[in-house]
Amino acid sequence: METANTNLNVAECCEIGPTSARQRNQEAFEIRQDAAVFQRDLPLPGHPCNGDEDLFPSKIGSYSKGLPHNQLGEVNLNAYRDLIRALSTGNPDDLEFITLGGVTKLVNPQAAYAFDLAGPDSHHLGMIPAPAFSSAQIAGEMAELYWQALTRDVPFADYDTDPLTIAAASDLSDFSDFRGPKVNGMVTTGTLFRGNTPGDLVGPYISQFLWQDIPFGAKTIVQQYRTTVAGDDHLTSYQDWLNIQNGFPPTVPNEFDPTPRYIRSGRDMGEYVHRDFPYQEGLGACLILLGFGQSALDPSNPYLRSLTQVGFATFGGPHILDFVARAARTALEAAWFQKWLVHRRLRPEEFGGRVQNLLTGAASYPINQELLDSQAVSEVFGKFGTYLLPQAYPEGCPTHPAYPAGHACFAGAGVTMLKAFFNESFVVPNPVAASSDGLSLVPFQGPPLTVGGELNKLAANVAFGRDYAGIHWRSDGIEGLKLGEAVAIGVLQDYRNTYNEDFRGFTLTKFDGTRIII
Repeated sequence: METANTNLNVAECCEIGPTSARQRNQEAFEIRQDAAVFQRDLPLPGHPCNGDEDLFPSKIGSYSKGLPHNQLGEVNLNAYRDLIRALSTGNPDDLEFITLGGVTKLVNPQAAYAFDLAGPDSHHLGMIPAPAFSSAQIAGEMAELYWQALTRDVPFADYDTDPLTIAAASDLSDFSDFRGPKVNGMVTTGTLFRGNTPGDLVGPYISQFLWQDIPFGAKTIVQQYRTTVAGDDHLTSYQDWLNIQNGFPPTVPNEFDPTPRYIRSGRDMGEYVHRDFPYQEGLGACLILLGFGQSALDPSNPYLRSLTQVGFATFGGPHILDFVARAARTALEAAWFQKWLVHRRLRPEEFGGRVQNLLTGAASYPINQELLDSQAVSEVFGKFGTYLLPQAYPEGCPTHPAYPAGHACFAGAGVTMLKAFFNESFVVPNPVAASSDGLSLVPFQGPPLTVGGELNKLAANVAFGRDYAGIHWRSDGIEGLKLGEAVAIGVLQDYRNTYNEDFRGFTLTKFDGTRIII
């Protein structure tokens, strides 16, 4: 293999600039080295889990979908031990000998071991433990998921008047440790199924960045999407549920609405995040923001002060678009480490099987009584005839653990990047809302909607859209957003000293409301 000649004769070069080739080579090395040393010297976090895997010998509190199970949906312990052994060694050959229950393969456990060359290493970011199997917190989260399944077809515009959403708000208010947003200690139809970040409770449920037209080069993308028909719910029969746990393919597909629609309900949002690709939402939001012009850029952008230059490869569209995409994969690596090597949290559809077998007397599980006594559980049984969590997707959840949500991680990373480059106080022009049938957009008449608030809302929409589908918990999304945010901040830190411009640093507001400068 030929190698590049690094001993060029300077006389043969036409380069001009402030440094010689050798000086530049050394400076490039030092910048990369400094970034690596900075990441290395950050405090190492602990990686605590909720203890369910050790607490329950039958592994009822742990993720096991895709492995073989008995009639109760409890995992074959030999297969589970093989999985843990393979994850412990990280040996690709060991991972090839995991025993599957059917034909569905596990999703990418080896991503948990990947290294990256920019931003924090996946093992260098920590998370709090997921709520425990028997906790009051998980009871509230499961009740919320039952209600999200029951209200999938209620338009967001009708939340204040629909009997189901009114009942959901009332029922969730009775849980002792439900952590969704509240007003005076109560869940309301205005806070129902929303996030906890600044801006989440202002204006319509859906972010402007999922409704407004996207300028896409020489064309415009109208954000009307394919969705599924009302009542298209799955895995409500026990045998169907058990087959899916064992890794068999679904027998019934989704039924699609022939008319594309603006996102106007939980079902629409759930189907959107069924078909999207990582950083799709960040890409769309970035293109919309760039279309707003220079006034939407963050005031720290150095080219806002220049009399002779504009940004492009640095501090312009290519720079921002690249960072949104760049952070997404790094965020997924961080998520996959936590999913497979730390938490292995069970999915809501698995928990629904535990509720079913407990309430039908087939098994005894320590599920918090608040959930069992809730209106949510009785409403689901009254409609579907089982206590299983109705799924929006025929295949149910993906075959990787729940905590944190991958969608939340890449959405949190992308939104954080956009907040670093754009003016969070900029008011979104011409705000809109979808009609109840999703066929049109109407002007939104209400308080000003800021870029920062709508970006936070976008991240929550993406995270909780997966909850509407029945495949993630609220805490998967909330903590996943924080993990994605940490990844993006780490990437920005690594690149902070790579610019020639007179740059004062990235300024942004974190999801917890803290204002930081990088």
